[in-house]
Order: sequence, then structure tokens, then C-alpha cells
Amino acid sequence: MAPVPLSTVLREWGRIGALGFGGPPAHVALLRDLTVDKRGWIDAREFEDAFAACNLLPGPASTQMSIFCAHRVAGRAGAIVGGLAFIIPGLILCLVIAAVALQDEPPAAVDAFGMGAAAAVVAVVVQAGLKLIDPRRGLVYVIAGALGAALTGPYVVVILLAAGFFELARHKLFSAVWPALVWLAVKVGALSYGGGYVIIPLMYGDAVEAQRWMSEQAFANAVAYGQITPGPVVHTVSFVGYAAAGLPGALAATAIAFTPSFVFILVGARHFQRLRTSPNVRAFLDGAGPAAAGAILGAAVPLLTAIDATWQWFVLAGAAIALLARVPPIAVLVGGAIAGLATTLF
Repeated sequence: MAPVPLSTVLREWGRIGALGFGGPPAHVALLRDLTVDKRGWIDAREFEDAFAACNLLPGPASTQMSIFCAHRVAGRAGAIVGGLAFIIPGLILCLVIAAVALQDEPPAAVDAFGMGAAAAVVAVVVQAGLKLIDPRRGLVYVIAGALGAALTGPYVVVILLAAGFFELARHKLFSAVWPALVWLAVKVGALSYGGGYVIIPLMYGDAVEAQRWMSEQAFANAVAYGQITPGPVVHTVSFVGYAAAGLPGALAATAIAFTPSFVFILVGARHFQRLRTSPNVRAFLDGAGPAAAGAILGAAVPLLTAIDATWQWFVLAGAAIALLARVPPIAVLVGGAIAGLATTLF
């Protein structure tokens, strides 16, 4: 197949980045619709194998998948263009929101909007953690999940548990803003296994507890904004960077967090099939999965403590009921945000 023009990659991947509301499932569905179903650029089996391999890598899987697909149809230049086109639309929106929401005194409507979404996001995070649980491996999940949930505080580097591996305890290495921010972004981009939600405990310990760049409520709002906006959930790191060091901090944290995804694909795409079928890699991920589930469920605890208004508990209850009724998470989050906004009218 002749390489796809970079202008086409820029347009199509930019469209997905701008319209990709709903998190990784929506992103992957849009990529598959474009590259497999409509254009026939990638074989269906190759697409599925590549996505499986991306899930074995640290960092945001849907971002890596967007880079892989662009690499597959337009080479290395396509990977860079497509990856950036996928990331930048959501980043711009997140920076605009951060500039308003992270003011010392944000507008009441903006604050309520974020608080409503933050209440709903607790239920969404719990659901994400429960989905990772494999009932066939109950004892492993009890042990690893308990460790993951208990240790999702300021000392977590990354959840790693596989056939004798255990969680690596993290010490507070830096006190200055920039070194600490760089280290946080490295953890998010290069050391986080288990999907986008694992970054929540990784960031919470630094952003709220260790460095105190954000309040619990501001962090919970940022997590919600990272899911309401299009593009990768990892955009939450831009809010943390903005809180730490303004616009330069947001841009630097985002660049550092996403760079490993480009490196992994540009260097390792040709090894994807071997990676996916490696028994050693599978054994490692079989162990990391339970701990990741525990970490995600544990991440709901600090998000829950950020709820301090009575109406937020009603939003949380409504969100839980909606998720049980199989309402899409993005709709639940938007509904929570609108409910929060409505409180400013009364």
C-alpha cells in the first residue's frame, strides 16, 4: 500500500483527537472505523494484535494505538504527525479550562461544574477498577488488590506485581517544583501499567499530599476534566503541571508524559507480535493487573474525600445508578457536571 499523505493523517487523526469523547474505548473504536472499516489501510487482525501489544506497554494505550496506526500508514513522520494531531486538540481545551478553573477564585459556575463532574467521577473510577478484576484469580486479586489500594499514596512509584514482584515503594526524591514535576510526568508516561486510571494515584501523592500544588477538590475536578474533554485521559497531567508551574509547567508535563509513547512505538512497533506472545511478558502483566485494579479502586478514596457538599453525594449516587444501568461513562460525567452547574441557579 502506498503511504498515506501526511495531510490526510493530520486531518483524520486531528478529527479523532477533537471528537474522541469517552476515553480509550471511543478512541480505539474511531481508529478502527477509520483504518480498518472505511479505508482498509490496516487488516483487522493486525489492528487487534497491535492493540493487544499496546496494552502490554506502560503509558496510555489509546495514544500509543493512534501513533501505531499513523506509523503503519505513513511511516515515522506519520507517527509523529498523527500522534500530535490526536493529542493537541484535547490539550488545548484542557489548558483553557485550567486557566479558568485553577484561578485563586474561579467563577462559581465553573467551580460547581467541576465539583459535579468530580462527584460523578468517583463512580466511574470504581467501575473501571472493578472491570479489571478476573473472578478466576480471586486470591491473587485479594492480596495484590489490597496492596494496591493501601499503598496508593505519596510513596507509590508504580504498581508492579508479577510472580514474586511486589510494589516498589517511592521516597520523596525532590522538593523543588521542576524536578518533582518532571519526575511525576515520567511516572505517568513511562512507568504506569494498567491504563489511564492508574495515573490517578501516581499523581495524587505528588500533586496533593507531597507538593501541595492542588487541593483535593481541585485534583478531583482535574481528573473529571481529563475524562470529559476529548483525547487521552492522561491530559489530567496538564492540569497538575499548570497548578505547579503555570502554562510552562502544563506544557512540560504533557510533553514528558507523552514522549515515551512515541518512543515505544517508533522503536518497538516491529516487535509487537513477539511482545504479545512472550510468556514472560504475559506473566508480568498477569501479576501487574491485579495490583493495577487495586490501585484504581484505591484512587477512588482520595477522590471521595474531596466531596464536601451535600448535593455532591446525590450526584455520586445518581452516577452509580446510571452506570449500573449501563449509561456510558462520558454521559455520566457530563450529567454530573450539568447537575453541579444547576446548583448555581438556585
